Amino acid sequence: MAIFGKRQRRRIAGRDPWTRFRIGLLFLGLVLVIGSVGYTLLGLGWLDAIYQTVITVSTVGYREIGDVDPRYEVFTIFLILFGTGTALYTLGVLLETLFEGQLDDQFRRQRMQHRIDRLEGHVIVCGYGQVGRAIVAEMHRSGRDVVVVDRTDLDLDDLPDGVYVVVGEATEDDVLSRAGLSRAQTLVVALDSDADNLFVALTARTENEGLFIVSRANSAHVVDKLERVGVDRVVNPHEIGGSRMAAMVLQPDVTDFLDVVMHDRALEVRMAEIEATARSAWVGRTARELLGPEHAGTTLVAVRRGGDFLTNPSGELVIEVGDILIVLGTDEHLHAMSAAVGR
Repeated sequence: MAIFGKRQRRRIAGRDPWTRFRIGLLFLGLVLVIGSVGYTLLGLGWLDAIYQTVITVSTVGYREIGDVDPRYEVFTIFLILFGTGTALYTLGVLLETLFEGQLDDQFRRQRMQHRIDRLEGHVIVCGYGQVGRAIVAEMHRSGRDVVVVDRTDLDLDDLPDGVYVVVGEATEDDVLSRAGLSRAQTLVVALDSDADNLFVALTARTENEGLFIVSRANSAHVVDKLERVGVDRVVNPHEIGGSRMAAMVLQPDVTDFLDVVMHDRALEVRMAEIEATARSAWVGRTARELLGPEHAGTTLVAVRRGGDFLTNPSGELVIEVGDILIVLGTDEHLHAMSAAVGR
């Protein structure tokens, strides 16, 4: 993803908060070198010179080493002024950077939680591993608000705008509540453990009966259990990956076309699903009427009725409430049909 986080943007702009600390360390090291060389020229051995420089800069207050003459005293005065000032500056910058970083991160997380508390109809993604990252990236490209739930304390600067995070175990009720489970439209469970996926799905279905739940299944035997607790769609990444690879071998061009249609937003033609609602004026009318001159730029690929797909539907098919129309067309035509059928 070609998205720079705020931390990366600060570095690009030369405003990395650690820059001043590194500069302070550089000057402190330079002072130690100058002090050691100076005391050596005043007659001390290398080890004694380094020792005298360190205790002088650190203001420890031990006795001076060697013969103290006016030159020695003048050099020590300047070393104390410049060396101690540099050391205090470096320490102060370090504390300031650490404190401000922690405080800023705490305030940002509080602001993020306030935004999550105001979300409605968002998507919750449990698990931010390889599968979870791919899901979040696709949701973000689609313009959906996404709340990530992960046990890892994720770097907020690495998350794109519109993606929020709740740190904690997804199996805990309080964590899901902070993610806005009761107000969410969709829950995607992508944890590594099938047992955890099952538990989260059961909890979510209990808390939000209208929630659309998609769950990852790492093994085939857990699919039936997930469906029984109310998961709407179960995905086995291993089976999907194998089927996709096989499709690329058998029908590579068809696979590429479907990929482009579903994911490439630069393409003029796209595929979408539209639900016929009870308020739609098209309920009770035929597919031929729907695909008349007004919607000539769209193609009705299939209709999902109940659990079955009616592929290549005839023009005499009567549209019913709850039908899901799978249509192919340009964004303009798809928006027009969605406004007509789904209103």
